[in-house]
Amino acid sequence: MRILITGGTGLIGRRLCVALDALGHDLTVLSRRPALVKEKCGHNVTPMASLNDWSDEQTFDAIINLAGEPIVDARWTDKRKQKLISSRVGLTTQLIEKIAQAKQKPAVMLSGSAIGIYGDSGDALLNETAPAAHDFSARLCQEWEAAAGKVKVYGTRLCLLRTGLVLDASGGILYKMLLPFKLALGTRLGDGRQWMSWIHIEDYVAIVVALLENTEASGAYNMTAPVAVNNAEFTRTLASELHRPAFFVAPAWLLRKAMGEMSVLLLGGQRIIPERVLAMGYRFRYPELRLALSALLKS
Repeated sequence: MRILITGGTGLIGRRLCVALDALGHDLTVLSRRPALVKEKCGHNVTPMASLNDWSDEQTFDAIINLAGEPIVDARWTDKRKQKLISSRVGLTTQLIEKIAQAKQKPAVMLSGSAIGIYGDSGDALLNETAPAAHDFSARLCQEWEAAAGKVKVYGTRLCLLRTGLVLDASGGILYKMLLPFKLALGTRLGDGRQWMSWIHIEDYVAIVVALLENTEASGAYNMTAPVAVNNAEFTRTLASELHRPAFFVAPAWLLRKAMGEMSVLLLGGQRIIPERVLAMGYRFRYPELRLALSALLKS
């Protein structure tokens, strides 16, 4: 397939490019820093600096839309919120406009979203039919999905990737946690009861490939492992795998004061089941947290 990937230089995108290149696909990565694409994504990958470089005559069989500013890197001021919206909803809207102009439409589009669409859901077990919430991150996901949904007008199959916490020792949340945990500074967040729905990077990439290839797949998919854990268990398990104690607690009131509205990402959570991924017959390589962490830390 000829595949256009946005967000290809990010944590997921880099690993996905390696996997798709190994399968023989022809990859183009949209990046504001095209000079870094070959370094981060592989020498066989073609950089695209702007969607304006996509000519009406150029054809892509598939689009994988993963672009978006990191949601946890800065406090949610009004300006930051607008940047988060623009990098997701705005870019997705531009993609749809380019598809509308293309003489040959892509057969499939896989577009990013997040389990944050369900909001802070307590202990409820959530599949893909669970209702959306109303906080900022939930509204952001709804707008992102709605923008992507317009591609169906052109006969393009659409899969929405409702992504949980992607675990990879070379980047993302786990990478950020490793140093403090290795220094025996591992910290529970608040009361630790909030759910963390996670997924090993290898499972994530394998599911994306499966959705790409399965012509019957469409709609929303929860991109998480089948067994979620709460923050207290995640903290204990990571500390145990690193053979370190984890005595510290970050009080909820302090996190709320320091992070404001964004603190919901740490103090809230979703207990997710990837019902539609399981229903299509996917077998997780790393269904349980300890198994996933053990493999990642060894690598």
